[in-house]
Amino acid sequence: MHDRTPSTAKLTDTERLNRLRLIRSDNVGPRTFASLLRHFGNAASALERLPELARRGGASGPGRICSAEDAAAEFAACRKAGVSLVAPDEAHYPPRLATIDDAPPLLGVRGALDALTRPMIAIVGSRNASGAGLKFAGTLARDLGDAGFVVISGLARGIDQAAHRATVASGTVAVLAGGHDRIYPPEHADLLAALLAHGAAISEMPLGHVPRARDFPRRNRLISGAALGVVIVEAAHRSGSLITARMAAEQGREVFAVPGSPIDPRAAGTNDLIKQGATLVTEAADIITAVTPIMERPIMLSAREDDEPLDFATDAPERERIVSLLGPSPISLDDLIRMADTSPAVVRAVLLELELAGKLEHHGGGLVSMI
Repeated sequence: MHDRTPSTAKLTDTERLNRLRLIRSDNVGPRTFASLLRHFGNAASALERLPELARRGGASGPGRICSAEDAAAEFAACRKAGVSLVAPDEAHYPPRLATIDDAPPLLGVRGALDALTRPMIAIVGSRNASGAGLKFAGTLARDLGDAGFVVISGLARGIDQAAHRATVASGTVAVLAGGHDRIYPPEHADLLAALLAHGAAISEMPLGHVPRARDFPRRNRLISGAALGVVIVEAAHRSGSLITARMAAEQGREVFAVPGSPIDPRAAGTNDLIKQGATLVTEAADIITAVTPIMERPIMLSAREDDEPLDFATDAPERERIVSLLGPSPISLDDLIRMADTSPAVVRAVLLELELAGKLEHHGGGLVSMI
């Protein structure tokens, strides 16, 4: 069972090197990378324009651009560690992950890579899970694996590890918050080694990167983005699992929740999700029934406003008017375009310049603010 026909597209070595340089340069995130690539056509041209665009955005000095030597060294280290860096539309890039707005431009993958093209269901939940929660997560994961699905999760303590351990034989994917050589938590190194025989590990971070608190929400968007749907098993209020559920909803993924005792705080978040419309799950069949129609539809990139060309031919007064509308409070792109009374292409170009200068922050729901 595959999510799509494996791609035969392949980057040249030069383009892959330049794309790695671009995404490893200062203030270039996945969305900025995609905008630059669409506008300039290739990574080499985008790299040439970075200093000028950052200056236009008000950068106080030249930002660091990843050198060819550093990128080549990272490639060499990846090969030694058995990690391949793949781009969207290449073989072994999870097909549904490639459709999200902030898909990693290069994804580090290793293991039995065919698992990455099979349909995935995410199972996440409390690190401090109950015995009943751990048992149910394992049973649910095992039943999904027997039905041909790959279970994807974050290798965390609690529910994540229970789901992974139950599907080592059928195939499971671990999404890492740090580099492939910086496993967190460290005691799950044995679990990761075991699952690579029939499953895979993925990360957007460079080797040597030690995960920090802010890296876990970034990781969570990959868990939900690669999956058909996300199952939450035990989640307290304001937990990381609820962040994953929110991201899944924003990405157009199915959200499932396992009900729990109303007097157990570990189930408060999942019970709330059910009240808000998440599909209640008591067995794997509930999930399979919901995702089967989705699997029958082709995977397509959604049309995005920023697919249109950028317009960098902006005079100083127009740029200043757009910047003056921004502040520490988040504002939507649509409101910014309406208030600026100019074209979307001009506004997006100014926002890109500000981001490259390190002065813009993206928020959920398409909101932006000044740093």
